[in-house]
Amino acid sequence: MKKTLIVFTAFALLSGAAVAQTPNTLTKQEKKQGWKLLFDGKTTKGWHTYLRDTVGSKWQVVDGALVFDQTKPRSGGGDIVTNEMYENYELNLEWKVAKGSNSGIIFDIQEDPKYGATYLTGPEMQVLDNIDASDNKKENHLAGCLYDMSGDATVSKPVPVGEWNKVRLIQNKGHLTFYLNGIKTFEGQIGSEEWNKLVANSKFKSEAFADFAKVAKGKIALQEHPGSSQWRNIKILPL
Repeated sequence: MKKTLIVFTAFALLSGAAVAQTPNTLTKQEKKQGWKLLFDGKTTKGWHTYLRDTVGSKWQVVDGALVFDQTKPRSGGGDIVTNEMYENYELNLEWKVAKGSNSGIIFDIQEDPKYGATYLTGPEMQVLDNIDASDNKKENHLAGCLYDMSGDATVSKPVPVGEWNKVRLIQNKGHLTFYLNGIKTFEGQIGSEEWNKLVANSKFKSEAFADFAKVAKGKIALQEHPGSSQWRNIKILPL
């Protein structure tokens, strides 16, 4: 009886492994629902460095992950953005960072030479090593938070450094909902009275950010920042 149970358990584990979804792919159900991959696991197709035509050399595809490698020459850096603009959608992805690293998911970006950086127009969902990154002093700078605007340690629950975190970022008619590892980290409406108060109490109140979050539609960026980051399973569902 004991031997039979062991064999059955081993078979179940093997079967579960066999049906596990391959990274950077869509299931038949996801395809039917309308999900689209933003990263094929092999190339940087569909992306470019902000205000450039191609992806810089600091961004590499390694073992099925899109990797920002801080050891590469500085000239190959910069945030990378989607070629396409998106308005109403659910964005899913996974990220992990090296010890002490910092990055972000910036969206609603208006790519124009008059804006020298992605964050001048786009809000950000923070990506961070909460323990060792230098930008961990303010609670709304922790992983999963609406950067410099909302969130704290009660909702920021990243997995240990080196493991994959799961993100859901939903925008529908300007209504935002963030999830990190299944925990809701923010919900609010762009342009609402509450939103405007958050902006007024953040760094985005300065004149340099005059066009910050003015349009609930734009490009999506993965941010260059101190340290190394990895990304996979980047997919989007138009709503």
